[in-house]
Amino acid sequence: MTRQRWKLTIEYQGTDYSGWQRQEDGIPSVQQFIEEAIFSFCQQDCRLFVAGRTDAGVHASGQVAHFDLDYGEREINGFLLAKALNAHLRDRKISILSAEPVSEEFHARYGATHKLYTYRILNRMAQPTYDQSLVWHVWGELDIEAMRHGASYLLGHHDFSTFRAAECQAKSPMKTLDRLDIDIIPMMGGARELHVLTEAKSYLHHQVRNMVGTLVLVGQGKWSPEDVKVALEACDRTKGGPTAPPDGLYLSKVFY
Repeated sequence: MTRQRWKLTIEYQGTDYSGWQRQEDGIPSVQQFIEEAIFSFCQQDCRLFVAGRTDAGVHASGQVAHFDLDYGEREINGFLLAKALNAHLRDRKISILSAEPVSEEFHARYGATHKLYTYRILNRMAQPTYDQSLVWHVWGELDIEAMRHGASYLLGHHDFSTFRAAECQAKSPMKTLDRLDIDIIPMMGGARELHVLTEAKSYLHHQVRNMVGTLVLVGQGKWSPEDVKVALEACDRTKGGPTAPPDGLYLSKVFY
C-alpha cells in the first residue's frame, strides 16, 4: 500500500458557502464537499489542508489544498483524480482545476510564499445581472488616480490594526503588503470594472476587504488619499473605512 500526497488547485464560487472551513454545525462549506467527493471516489476519509481559509461568500480561482491518499497498487494520475473528484462535485460550483502528485514535504499552507487576491468592483450605474454576487457594484464614478495614491500608503511593512477585523486571531497586526494595484477593464457604454490586486505572504482577517472599502471612500471623494495614511497610523479599526462585501473577493493564486 502506497500513500501519495496530492496538491489540488481549486476554483469555487463561495456565494452559497460558509467559507472554506468545514463547520461543526453542518453549514455547507467548500472543504466539506471536496472531502465528501474524495470519500465518494475512494471510500477514504481524507483531511484537506488549505493554503488560505476564505470567508463566507468569498470566491477562489486559484485556491490550493493538499491531502494524502492511499490508493494501493492501483494506478492513478492527476488527470484521472481531478476528473473523478469533479464528477462528484457537479452542481456544487466547485471545480478541481488540477491534481498533482507532490512530495510529503509539500504543505499547502506552510509552504506558501505569497498569496494574490483580486477584488472586483463593477463601476457603472446599471446593477449587475449575471455577475450578481460576484462583484461589488459601486455605481458612482470613482477617481482611480486618487485611489492609487491612497493605496501607495499601504505598501510595505506596517501595523494594519486599522484594517483588522475584531475577531481576527492573528498573533500580531504586523504584515508586509508587497503589491496593491488597481487595474481598469473598460466595458460597454463607458462602464468599467476595477480589479484591486493585492499580494502578501499573509493577511489579517478582513484586511483586503477593509482596505478596498477604504480606497472606495477615496475614489468617491469622501476621503483624501492622505486620509488613508492617517487611518493606517491610527492603528484603530474605527478610524478605517467600511468593510467591502465578500462578493467581489477572489483568492486568485498561491505562490510556492
